[in-house]
Amino acid sequence: VQLQASGGGSVQAGGSLNLSCAQSGRTFSFYAMAWFRQAPGKEREFVAAVTWKGGAEYYSDSVKGRFTISRDNAKNTGYLQMNSLKLEDTARYYCAAPFYARATMDQYDYASWGRGTQVTVSS
Repeated sequence: VQLQASGGGSVQAGGSLNLSCAQSGRTFSFYAMAWFRQAPGKEREFVAAVTWKGGAEYYSDSVKGRFTISRDNAKNTGYLQMNSLKLEDTARYYCAAPFYARATMDQYDYASWGRGTQVTVSS
């Protein structure tokens, strides 16, 4: 499975970014997908996940109400709309595809990772 994340960049606090993740190599619509992030010197952490059909979404407490995960199975692409960005959202964001179909918050359930896209929030 190949994953290509894009859409990162530099933005001021309070701004918005929309990340995309294009997937190839297996049937995208059969599996959940997720976003994780890793800031310098910190562990990689869960951000959001969405089930295979988009029927359920899961968020970390730190982004709930500000970020929205979605997917377009016809385009084999997932998205992460990030609003009201904060300084602490600065990190490299990775999309991930799970070993199995279900959505989880555990990074060890994910088999494939893209190279990530950098998000930098400044004051």
